[in-house]
Amino acid sequence: MAVPTGGALAGGIPVLILKEGAQRTVGRDARRNNIIAARVISEAVRSTLGPKGMDKMLVDSLGDVTITNDGKTILDEIEVEHPAAKMMVEVAKAVDNEVGDGTTSSVMFAGELLKQAEKLLDQDIHATGIASGYRLAAERAMEILERISVPIAVEDEKALKDVALTAMAGRIAGSDREKLADLVVRAVKQIAEKTDGGVTADIDYVTVQKQDGGGLGDSELVEGMIIDKEVVHPGMPKRVKDTKIALLDCALETKKTETDAKIQITNPEQMKAFLDEEERMLKRKVDKIVEAGANVVLCQKGVDDLVQHYLAKAGILAARRVKESDMEKLARATGGKVITNIEDLSADDLGDAGLVEEQKIADKKMLFIRECKDPKAVGILLRGGTEHIVDEAERAVHDALSVVSEVVEDGKAVAGGGSPEIEIVKGLRSYSSSIGGREALAVNAFADALEAIPRTLAENAGLDQIDILVNLKARHEGDGTHIGLDVASGELNDMMKAGVIEPLRVKGQVIKSAAETAGMILRIDDVISAKGVGKGPPTPPLPEEGEMPEY
Repeated sequence: MAVPTGGALAGGIPVLILKEGAQRTVGRDARRNNIIAARVISEAVRSTLGPKGMDKMLVDSLGDVTITNDGKTILDEIEVEHPAAKMMVEVAKAVDNEVGDGTTSSVMFAGELLKQAEKLLDQDIHATGIASGYRLAAERAMEILERISVPIAVEDEKALKDVALTAMAGRIAGSDREKLADLVVRAVKQIAEKTDGGVTADIDYVTVQKQDGGGLGDSELVEGMIIDKEVVHPGMPKRVKDTKIALLDCALETKKTETDAKIQITNPEQMKAFLDEEERMLKRKVDKIVEAGANVVLCQKGVDDLVQHYLAKAGILAARRVKESDMEKLARATGGKVITNIEDLSADDLGDAGLVEEQKIADKKMLFIRECKDPKAVGILLRGGTEHIVDEAERAVHDALSVVSEVVEDGKAVAGGGSPEIEIVKGLRSYSSSIGGREALAVNAFADALEAIPRTLAENAGLDQIDILVNLKARHEGDGTHIGLDVASGELNDMMKAGVIEPLRVKGQVIKSAAETAGMILRIDDVISAKGVGKGPPTPPLPEEGEMPEY
């Protein structure tokens, strides 16, 4: 039922409640519109799922092109108007922020949950009962995931590399994927730290610098830092070995007074004395750096031209305007301390690195801080033939860094290839028969929706969905807990042995986020739009099988 003005009748006289032009959609119409909008978003990313998933070419209003199969990137780039569709975009963002991977799976699964819920709504099952059943199913699914998870040790480099390779599958091919996976595992192991609660691996301490030119195989891990800066003075050395690095969060310039002040100069001698004193103060800053024994200066703020001259004469390499976040990483990489007052600088505050050098990568100059002793911050330099290739490689490396760090922290993973979904489906079918009632129908609907993930993996690989699903279920009825679809061969294999491994945390987050979002959309029975909102084109219909969705 649609009530455009939110009006009511009192004694035959209309009473306006909402502003003129406001629109209100209630009941089944509101729910159906929301479900269709959310499902259109789900269908938009469906074809990108899995190693054989297809890419999307996205062209923005400025003509900039993005080519990707990353769910979050796709949904970020397309301009979504419908409120329910925006909620699906938020699912992708939340999953990416939390676990860094699984965005496509979560959006597609949420859409499937809503598709199954629509069937139950048509059978006059109340939305709150469906949402409640979905919540119970999600809780049981998390228990099953925990039960079928496999421990992964931090020292097990092969398993960690398999996790990275799985995350990058479908985006980077061949030996390049092997090379990048190796860099990712080495980077995460380097920044990992043991704590009272276990192991932490914060990937914010891995700097990824990208530069087109060369090939993906030219990418490298720097045991130290890569800074997007160049040496400030042409007279300074461009390469320094056995470095002592001063990290300064203070300007190497003359101080400006905090209050307005005027200095009256009446003769040339006073002017000369003023300039001499200014020069002496700047020279004192350089002397302090030299006394401390530094031969590299990385400054977060400005460096005066005169200071640059004195530093160059002393043979000291310097860079200015280094980002605050980079300064923190430099401190972790070199073991130095960030100093806010130059007078406090001493030899104990300096960081160490075997080599600091300026390198020109393609048409860009960068500073490389290399050969640090046990650095707790590292850098990865990504190369690639074109800008689009490097951008997609960066997204793949981000996902790989996220999943490897999660496995290092949690020490748990599950098999891929749809095997955990089928195992959960088997558990939910049994669980639904034990609870009975209408919630049991919702639990079964949850299981039906979960089957869409292995089914879509098969579809995107050009395989027969029905045969694959039937055979997967049959193998899992026996002792095939880790049996999944190996899309490379098109056969069912033990995915742990095949090296298709995913973090437990990602799978759990996908299920929780999708279930909560579907429940929230189902509970909406009234949509009130302000004047001018919602007057654009109507929600597009869902595509037929094999058709592309309309945005």
